[in-house]
Amino acid sequence: MIASLPMAELLVGVGLATPALALVACFSQLVRERIWLLLALIPLPALAAAIVALLVLGQGDIANGEVAAIALLFDPNGLAIGLVIDRPGAAMLGVTALLWAAAGLYAAPMLQASSHRSRFTLFWLLTLTGSLGVFIAADLVSFYLFYGLVSLAAFGLIAHDGTVFARRATGLYLLLAILGEIALLLAFALLSAASPEPSLAISSLVAGLSGSPWAGPSMALLLLGFALKIALVPGHVWMPLAYTAAPFPAAAVLSGAAVKAGVIGLIRFLPFEAGAPAWGELLVVLGLSSAFYGVAIGITQRNAKTVLAYSSISQMGLIAAATGSALRAGESAAVLLLTLYAAHHLLAKGALFLGLGVVADGVTRRRWLVLMPAVLVGLGIAGLPLTGGAAGKLALKPLFDTALLGLLSALSAAGSTLLMLHFLRRLWVSGDAIEPCASGVFRRLLPWWLMALAALLLPWLLLPWLGLGAAQTWLALSLSPADLWKAVWPVLLGALAMLALWRWGERLPRVPPGDMLILGAPLTRLMSAVGAGIEALDRGLRQWPVAGLSLLILSLLIWGGALNAY
Repeated sequence: MIASLPMAELLVGVGLATPALALVACFSQLVRERIWLLLALIPLPALAAAIVALLVLGQGDIANGEVAAIALLFDPNGLAIGLVIDRPGAAMLGVTALLWAAAGLYAAPMLQASSHRSRFTLFWLLTLTGSLGVFIAADLVSFYLFYGLVSLAAFGLIAHDGTVFARRATGLYLLLAILGEIALLLAFALLSAASPEPSLAISSLVAGLSGSPWAGPSMALLLLGFALKIALVPGHVWMPLAYTAAPFPAAAVLSGAAVKAGVIGLIRFLPFEAGAPAWGELLVVLGLSSAFYGVAIGITQRNAKTVLAYSSISQMGLIAAATGSALRAGESAAVLLLTLYAAHHLLAKGALFLGLGVVADGVTRRRWLVLMPAVLVGLGIAGLPLTGGAAGKLALKPLFDTALLGLLSALSAAGSTLLMLHFLRRLWVSGDAIEPCASGVFRRLLPWWLMALAALLLPWLLLPWLGLGAAQTWLALSLSPADLWKAVWPVLLGALAMLALWRWGERLPRVPPGDMLILGAPLTRLMSAVGAGIEALDRGLRQWPVAGLSLLILSLLIWGGALNAY
């Protein structure tokens, strides 16, 4: 065997330990002042772990009872605490680590000129640790710890610029993130209380969900918590503000990797095997509503970062709708299809934010170096044939198994085409009147090209690793006349709609980022109050040793306290 099980187990542990150890090392002033130079290297052990894990899992036939997952567990009193990496977890871990590495490379020139790079690096490493760990957490406590890290530590990335807009975005983000955390904590408590065995293993608790006396409240709380994370309407209002406020490398990892914590949450905690038709229908409705709402508001935006944020709302809605369809039908095998689509979106959206940064930061005056790959990556989100997005769209096709769902899915692809063409237009003009950047040109262009290439090719390469079949088979299927036409006509329709937008788009109303917030003045005042608190907290966090020690102790206390509760 080229890849062995012990090697995979070792790399999984090392991959997750590396960012955590980097955080501990930051207590040294010497390390703290220089570790930003290593941000591109810190995720690489996790990337290696994911590749080896996929190779190990691919050597056996899961259906015949061979290796289905790689586990690193300790089992006090049968609690089954630790890490488990299966095919969905390995795939998401790998693409997430790749994006964090590329964004870390892009961030280095930005941080070189920043007076707050130590603070930014702290929150970067905290969010990175949670972002990697959430995909391989095997128990409630570990999942909640990593999920909390990726959700709450991200506020430091959003607030980095320190502007009034950034503080407002951070206040709203934290408000809804905490609401989501509370919902999940209550859901996890209900899951544990209903379990006939004293186990914290996610798989065991979900298996008993259908027979739980609190199945309804548990499902409602789970959907609320994860819906807020993936920005389903009406809980989407944080996303346009947060992505617009965050620096480009931070926006790339937040839109690509961090939001996928909600997707893996849906995959891990929803009872696909037992099925839940009513909850599945609700998720389909919420998802499709978000898919079309994101397009409708996105085309009114003029800031390219905000356009990408509304595109993410639309795409997360489509993932939610596909998840709901699988939940309604009780299709447990659908998690692999959902994983493929989510992996492509992670790569594509992360790439587009980096590409936008290349233009907006004045890295190169040759905007065609960005625009040409961006056209392929952007239209790939809509399912353009031969792109990585075509594989993702083909994966979702079996989940939209009725004529109505199939039509709505195709129309959402047309909407995605329209929104991506609108983004490309804003991308082109965003570099006007920008002075060329004098330093770090290659270190910013390289991650953009790397992520663009990954978004176009990796989804096809993931097919056999996910056990979905050979890439050649899927490619041939996508190029069959019937499937080719199904992929092309939504793109053509979206292009026609773009011509209309180009002609009459100036007549559209200007909807501010966050849209529904204009209806809630009291919420705006609350956000301002939270923002003022964030500013005070921000001043405190500049005292680095105190901040790092406090956050580390708080994380350990939460984890240890949750264990003691059992």
